[in-house]
Amino acid sequence: MPNSCCLRFVRGVVDSNDLPLNVSREILQESRDVEAIRGGCVRRVLDLLEELAAKDKDKYATFWGAFGNVLKEGFVDDVTHREKLAGLARFATTASGTETQDVALAEYVARMKEGQRAIYYVTGDTFAAAAHSPHLEVFRKKGIEVLLLADRIDEWVAASVTEFDGKPLHSIAKGALDLGELADAEEKAEQEREATALAPLVDRIARALGDRVKEVRVTHRLTDSPACLVVGEGELSGNLERLLKTAGQKAPTVVPILEVNPRHPLIQRLETEPDDRLPDWASLLFDEAMLAEGAQLPDPAGFVRRLNAVMFGPSPGAATTDASHQEAAS
Repeated sequence: MPNSCCLRFVRGVVDSNDLPLNVSREILQESRDVEAIRGGCVRRVLDLLEELAAKDKDKYATFWGAFGNVLKEGFVDDVTHREKLAGLARFATTASGTETQDVALAEYVARMKEGQRAIYYVTGDTFAAAAHSPHLEVFRKKGIEVLLLADRIDEWVAASVTEFDGKPLHSIAKGALDLGELADAEEKAEQEREATALAPLVDRIARALGDRVKEVRVTHRLTDSPACLVVGEGELSGNLERLLKTAGQKAPTVVPILEVNPRHPLIQRLETEPDDRLPDWASLLFDEAMLAEGAQLPDPAGFVRRLNAVMFGPSPGAATTDASHQEAAS
């Protein structure tokens, strides 16, 4: 009878002669004896699950498929047993590329590359959104495994589990990319040269987008995509912000950072665009990055109009001034 939210699927009877009788239910629930029995039951169930996971992976996989999402709730409401729950959790990763959640954090750590300092993860509102996130591009190129978190509760799981086996969990969509020893000195020097060379264009894009972005900067987390959106360390991810708003809860609006890929042909093309056409291109770049994140565009018609304008030229009477971009963004 473990009275724990994440173990509500467990049913049983506990025989004890130490419980007080002829008292109200409220007093019984606050009894130290009952609290000790409850804690012992929870530990016993988790121990049995650890034993099952170690001895019979197939049976545990069946269990996790049925009750994994329920067990994940313990990361939020059961601080005492969070470490045990982290060992029991299973995740989908880029190693297999499938939606099956079958990788333990201990297995991930054992496969980490030499010099890798963190356990990397990415969240999405669907598995496809997480698996195809542009933030994964450099990690795929370098063969670095990333956890793919697509269940609604995974945002809270990632916020609760800050580390495992001494390795911090790090979202690849937050903060500046820092691969540490996984990037050699020559590679870092080349990245600095590219950032310096692209600085004038970055400033022009930032002016064109205005307060739609907190910052525009050069990134090297992308290999195939022209741009992506990230948020600062400690800020709500775009996915969590959307989840909260969908649930009718108030969530602070996080202004994203736009990162551009200096090696992409589209970004190189923008360097030659005149100032009167750059706002259209910058807005399209930002909107494409939003769509890749799984977000909805605030002005789909404006996106289509700008796309047609850069492809075929502005239609008669179409407004393509900076003021129109700001009005569409709001």
